[in-house]
Amino acid sequence: MRRPSRGPVRLTLREIRVRALVTDRRRGQLLVGPAVIPCALGSGGMVCDKREGDGGSPRGRFRLRDGAYRPDHLGIRPRTALSLRATRPDDGWCDDRRDRRYNRPIRLPAPGVSAESMWRGDGLYDVVIDLDYNRGPIRKGRGSAIFLHIARDGYRPTEGCVALARADLLRLLRRLGPRTHLRIG
Repeated sequence: MRRPSRGPVRLTLREIRVRALVTDRRRGQLLVGPAVIPCALGSGGMVCDKREGDGGSPRGRFRLRDGAYRPDHLGIRPRTALSLRATRPDDGWCDDRRDRRYNRPIRLPAPGVSAESMWRGDGLYDVVIDLDYNRGPIRKGRGSAIFLHIARDGYRPTEGCVALARADLLRLLRRLGPRTHLRIG
């Protein structure tokens, strides 16, 4: 006896992996099964002991928490099983180790607090996924705002994130879900 169909089965990846290029530690390859996707890494390459401002991409295995997209640049919400919300012009991310909101989303402006704008003019955060790096428990000074996001032209280095070409990230999102992990290193 056949069971009734419950619609299409959504297959999400369990793990994707990043490895650095031998020729340039600031660039890498994202391995998705047999597919190899070029990516940018932090200006400090991959690091085991991440510190705020060191430019390193932290080695480890990280859950993909959730993310955001910029609706005025993308138009529609990207297809993914991850939780995504639309960013707003006052969205920020605290990178001030002195502040109690360190490595957390905040509202801007935040006078006297160092924070990154999530509503960027350069398109890098048109799609951004929060990697579960230093998110629980949060250790002050161990690095903040480590994301999977859109790469600069030429895959120029990030400040510690992993960045993909826009088309590659949008295509990859369709296969990512809350149980997907990103292994760096």
